[in-house]
Amino acid sequence: MEERLIRTAMLIGNGNIEKLKNSTVLIFGLGGVGGNAAEAIARSGVGHMILVDNDTVSVSNINRQVIALNSTVGMPKTKVCERRLKDINPEIDIKLYNCFFLPGNNDIIKRGKIDYIVDAIDTVTGKIEIIMQAQEKNIPVISSMGTAYRLDPSCLEVTDIYKTSGCPLAKVMRKELRDRNVKKLKVVYSTEKAIKPVFTIDKEGERKRTPASSSFVPPAAGLLIASQVIRDLLEANNNG
Repeated sequence: MEERLIRTAMLIGNGNIEKLKNSTVLIFGLGGVGGNAAEAIARSGVGHMILVDNDTVSVSNINRQVIALNSTVGMPKTKVCERRLKDINPEIDIKLYNCFFLPGNNDIIKRGKIDYIVDAIDTVTGKIEIIMQAQEKNIPVISSMGTAYRLDPSCLEVTDIYKTSGCPLAKVMRKELRDRNVKKLKVVYSTEKAIKPVFTIDKEGERKRTPASSSFVPPAAGLLIASQVIRDLLEANNNG
């Protein structure tokens, strides 16, 4: 048993450590939610990961993203995350895709064996495409709903999309998934009422505004996702 995994093995057993080493997790989005989920999943011993993100680290990411440091500003998030995960586990197998996942650019899920998918992107069309493809291939998926404009990580919970309330993103997703006859979807969302920002910043060249965020709610959502992924993988493996 590798020393870096000994404390996890004390919880789940050596056999389950081996099962995690043979598992593949695909993560879409490496921001405050996805980046923290990726790191916790890697620290748990998952041996194969696929990372998808087209963004670079910016200074404004530093308040919440585990991969965002002064030394990584301007670097592709996939490359930064890969370097960090390989520093945690030099033997981890990582595939990178520097792209946005949207309809028309959507064959990543169709390539090879995938045991679990994490959806941590913001684009509704992309989220729906991920979920529909995961359902088609019978791959478990967990989706992050909105974590901006919130300060209380204790309000986060894992539930089914149709049991959510008060989250604008979840409301849109419920309608879109209902229209597509999707019966269920595991999500992480916050029951906290969104906080009105003190001031807003318009994104250059866009009508959208930069969302306000904290250093603890998005990372906490990522850790919740990682916990659910690991537990689901172990349950599936032990029942298989």
